[in-house]
Amino acid sequence: MKTHVAIFCAVFIVGTAFADPFLIAKQRARQVSEQNNNEQRRIQQAAADPVPGDPALQATLQNIGDLQLNFAAFIGSDSQPEAQQKASLLNNLTQAAQGTKAATADVKKIAADLAPALVGRKKITGAQQKKLAIAVHALFNSSHLSVTQQKTMIDDVQKILTDAGVGSDDVTSVVTDLKKIADDTK
Repeated sequence: MKTHVAIFCAVFIVGTAFADPFLIAKQRARQVSEQNNNEQRRIQQAAADPVPGDPALQATLQNIGDLQLNFAAFIGSDSQPEAQQKASLLNNLTQAAQGTKAATADVKKIAADLAPALVGRKKITGAQQKKLAIAVHALFNSSHLSVTQQKTMIDDVQKILTDAGVGSDDVTSVVTDLKKIADDTK
C-alpha cells in the first residue's frame, strides 16, 4: 500500500514537471491579448464619446463643411443659382473670417463671381470641392497664412476651376477676388 502511494506521488510530481512546457508562454500571451482588447475597447469608447473641442476649430470645420455644401449645390445644378443659394453662400463666406473681416463689397463680389463659375461643373469631384472650400476659408483668414501658403491656395483654386472647364475670364475674376479678400484679411 505504501508502495502504491509512493508511486502515485512520484507519477504526480513527474507529471506536473513535464505537464506543459509552454504554460507560462500561453499565460503571457493571454495577458497581452487581454491588454490589447482592453486598449481597443478604450479607443472605441473614446471615439464614440463626443470630446468637447476647441470652439474655434469646431467653427472652422463647420464653415468649411457649409462652404462645401454650397459648392456642391452649385455644381449639381444645371441652372443659375437661386437667391436662397446665393444668400447661403454669402452668409457662409461672411462667417469664414475668424479675425479681420473682409470688406462687405469684396465678399459680395466673390460670391457673385464664384457661384456662376461653379454651376453645372460636374467635373469637380467631392475631394476637389472640399479642397476648394478649405482654400477659400483659409484665404478669408489670410493673417494666419504665409505668402507662400496664400499663393498655393490661390493656385489650387485656379487649377480646380480651370480643370473643370471654367472660362479663363471667370477664373481670373475669382482669383482676383480671392487675392483681394486675402489682402483685406491680413
